[in-house]
Amino acid sequence: MRVTQSMLTNNMLRNISSSYSSLDKYMDQLSSGKKINRPSDDPVIAMKGMNYRSQVSNVEQYERNISEVHNWMDNSDSALDETTQTLQRLRELAVQASNGTYEDGQRKNIAAEVDQLKDHLVEIANTRVNDKYIFNGTGTTGTEDAVTGEMKHPVSEDGTVTANNEAVMIEVTSGTKLKVNITPGNVFSQDLFDDIEAFSAALKSDVPDEDLGSHIGTIDTHINNTVSERADLGARMNRLELVEDRLESQSIAATKMMSDNEDANLEEVIINLTTQESVHRAALSAGSRVIQPTLLDFLR
Repeated sequence: MRVTQSMLTNNMLRNISSSYSSLDKYMDQLSSGKKINRPSDDPVIAMKGMNYRSQVSNVEQYERNISEVHNWMDNSDSALDETTQTLQRLRELAVQASNGTYEDGQRKNIAAEVDQLKDHLVEIANTRVNDKYIFNGTGTTGTEDAVTGEMKHPVSEDGTVTANNEAVMIEVTSGTKLKVNITPGNVFSQDLFDDIEAFSAALKSDVPDEDLGSHIGTIDTHINNTVSERADLGARMNRLELVEDRLESQSIAATKMMSDNEDANLEEVIINLTTQESVHRAALSAGSRVIQPTLLDFLR
């Protein structure tokens, strides 16, 4: 086959163009830090990258969910602790009032404190975090009044309970949902506020000391209910910590796989770029000899 000057020139230009493409690829990798910058560079790496990125995204969403669960549980635990302290104070007042040494005026003073403690329990029962009721089940925005249609508190000022007892479930890992709230009716029940109201009414009336003493056992029941509910919450908080630890390990593994798949080895890229620059210079030098000399070259 006859090799013409045109063929030599075209081959030289094609090789130089290919060299430019290689230089461009290595410079893109160096500037971006990634093996590929578009799916067409390597479809296999691109597909794996999409899968790993999806895994990392899912883990990040579960981490946000866990943060929300922590917020809900921590505030619930704090409120239950405050509830227990309030009930303990009510018990102390019941013991004091039943010892037979208090006069009517002193009993009424105790009744006044009992009323304040009841109001405080109403406030705790209506606790809101991020504008959501945490002791109203799935009715986090409130309870709708059947007559007026307005949203009202789970527990009204007079101690009337309309709280929702539905479980609030939040997904913390794939296919695993965790109950984040307590059952309000086990702590802030209608019986609780009725019993406190009955205790206050007894203090304001002339009842025998032994009748006042009967309220001690009633309050103990509510204390036990609160402690039991808090223990159940604590068990779920412990489980959440285990889930969080496992999720953190998954996050590290998924991020590493994504990095190994996508991130360029900069040392290797620099070596390849340096080598390609040498090859490119050699190609340009050789190409300059291929181009046919002009008449001016002979006249010099």
